[in-house]
Amino acid sequence: QVQLVESGGGLVQAGGSLRLSCAASGRTFSNYPMAWFRQAPGKEREFVAAIIWGGTSTYYADSVKGRFTISRDNAKNTVYLQMNSLKPEDTAVYYCAAGRVPLSRWSGDYDYWGQGTQVTVSS
Repeated sequence: QVQLVESGGGLVQAGGSLRLSCAASGRTFSNYPMAWFRQAPGKEREFVAAIIWGGTSTYYADSVKGRFTISRDNAKNTVYLQMNSLKPEDTAVYYCAAGRVPLSRWSGDYDYWGQGTQVTVSS
């Protein structure tokens, strides 16, 4: 089992920045590829970004490429999502996930999920 707890969400104006954190406990964190997903009201959960075990490779959704950066610190069992140049359409609940397939954008490849953290971007 892996337990994931997200933090860092909040209300920010368009153009602003937030950094989300996801703290993991349980099994060895460094064994798991990690990802961030988001779900806006009335929409399906969508892939945002993924990172492999050692953090040397990443993959982003086109909608966030160049604005968001995923990273991880295996010594701290934490994965981060730095979000810059935020837009109102980034408003969603953001979830971190631990999975089996590196750099996958499919939610079914992820076995463990956090409870989510709300990000609201005002125009």
